[in-house]
Amino acid sequence: MRTTINLPDALIARAKKLAAESRTTLTAIIESSLRETLARRRSPLRAAAVKLPVFGKKGLQPGVDLDDSAALLELMAMSRDAAPRR
Repeated sequence: MRTTINLPDALIARAKKLAAESRTTLTAIIESSLRETLARRRSPLRAAAVKLPVFGKKGLQPGVDLDDSAALLELMAMSRDAAPRR
């Protein structure tokens, strides 16, 4: 299939140079690069879910959002300030 794309001059120059050095065509270089990029996007590496241990039967304190580190630090600071001093 024929198609027209607009690419920066510097990028095309580098691709043409690579094609010449590799004794292949510009089309083959673009096709290979596109296939590589699409293959990487198709199978992203996903980290396994992490289960955080919770001690006691109460679970998390109400209002705790483990995804909001700033709010968690603030809550911890408030808890520390409210604790009786020895």
